[in-house]
Amino acid sequence: MTAQTIPLDFERLPPDAQIARSRAFWQIMRTRRSVRDFSPDDVPLELVENAIRAAAAAPSGANQQPWTFVVVRNPEIKRRIRAAAEAEERESYERRMSAEWLQALEPLGTDWHKPHLEQAPLLIVVFAQTYGVKRGAEGAEERVKHYYVTESVGIAVGFLLCALHHAGLATLTHTPNPMAFLSEILERPANERAMVVIPVGYPAEGAQVPAISKKPLDEVMKVV
Repeated sequence: MTAQTIPLDFERLPPDAQIARSRAFWQIMRTRRSVRDFSPDDVPLELVENAIRAAAAAPSGANQQPWTFVVVRNPEIKRRIRAAAEAEERESYERRMSAEWLQALEPLGTDWHKPHLEQAPLLIVVFAQTYGVKRGAEGAEERVKHYYVTESVGIAVGFLLCALHHAGLATLTHTPNPMAFLSEILERPANERAMVVIPVGYPAEGAQVPAISKKPLDEVMKVV
């Protein structure tokens, strides 16, 4: 079967405009921090919808778009997610994590308490679709193999974090392990597995973040 094509929608910018745009984006993104102290102030849903639209524009293996973004605003559901996450995190901090791992976390000041899961006005739980589901000729469900699921969803999450920060919102990537409780609480189908919980909102007044730094460019970029 021959692939169908359409003209590429692309505007080639003058070099000075390209550089100015790239510098402006870098300046915005360099201020992104993981926030654990959130204001209860509500977030306009359109900001989140637009960010998810941007995330859903990410490339994916065979363009199968193997992701679902569940937006949680219900306080009771957030409370249940926090309780389940803290149970897993407490087990991890007290029994699962190695001494080396705990030492690596010390500069961040984290522990098993996760109040931000309730404080943030909303959570975005990103699920990876491990396989697709379609209806066969006789109405029976059939599995559709998905390719590069983890890589595809990881790219989409990166897009999402950039879009939320660009819109003036604070975020945190939270990955309790294991995360099966999220599928149960949010009643997701068997072909989806949770990959990350992202609290979203505005920083609380006087919010603090760890005093850390990022590696300089010459440590992360090599030109050959």
